[in-house]
This record gives sequence, C-alpha cells and structure tokens, in this order.
Amino acid sequence: MTKIIETNSPEETEALGIKLAEQSVPGQVFTLIGDLGVGKTVFTQGFAKGLQIDEPICSPTFTIVQVYDTGRLPFYHFDVYRIGDIEEMDEIGYEDYIYGDGVSLIEWANLIEDILPESYTRVTIEKNLEKGFDYRKITIESI
Repeated sequence: MTKIIETNSPEETEALGIKLAEQSVPGQVFTLIGDLGVGKTVFTQGFAKGLQIDEPICSPTFTIVQVYDTGRLPFYHFDVYRIGDIEEMDEIGYEDYIYGDGVSLIEWANLIEDILPESYTRVTIEKNLEKGFDYRKITIESI
C-alpha cells in the first residue's frame, strides 16, 4: 500500500506525524527518508506528540538512538546518518529496540536497509520549491 500526502506548512507535516503515531502499535517500525532540511525533525516531533510524549525531541545524530518512555508506548528514535558500518547497530543492540514493545522511527534508514525487519512503514519526505517553500510530498509505503 502506498499513500501520498502533500503538506504546505510545518504544522501540517507535524500533524501527519501525530496521526501516524496515534495509529501505531507495539513493535511497529517506521523509516524516515529525506534530504537535510526537508522536515524529518518536524515530522518526528509530531510523531512523539502522537505517542503522548511531551518532552523535547531532538535528533540523536551522535548517540544514534534516543529512548522516550513517558508516552503511551516506548518510542525509539534512531538517526543513523553517522553510521560508518552496520556493525555499529549491533553494538547499540538495535534489535532489542526494533523487535521490542515500543515503536521505532529510523531516520536515514536507507543507510541500513540490509538489517531492517521484513515489514515496516517507509515515510519519504520530499521538497518541491516550485510548489512553495513549505510544500512537502510525503509518501507512506508499507514494506
């Protein structure tokens, strides 16, 4: 299943993140693909709100994973942009998170496709400046 949603403001992008998280279930994995500055953090902040997490959400670029357990489900937020080797994911015990009782969201997941679970939800965010500075095309695919 593939769904394409167009947003025209950061608030709309955040609202989509909220909606997806509200519908998420334990063990679900979301991957988040998009260039720098496309709105991945805005989407992720909305996603956390949808899980009823009210603490600040920032990208765990240097820690690889940030765990939030104050919401309706544990939230495992990965940023694998700086992964040099997939073995680094083993070192942080990524399987404990991905196959755990929470919801995982993995930014830059295209860099670790070889170790993703068999099924997950891919969220791709793209800009198109011809349609406006805040325009985003968000593709949601069940893999």
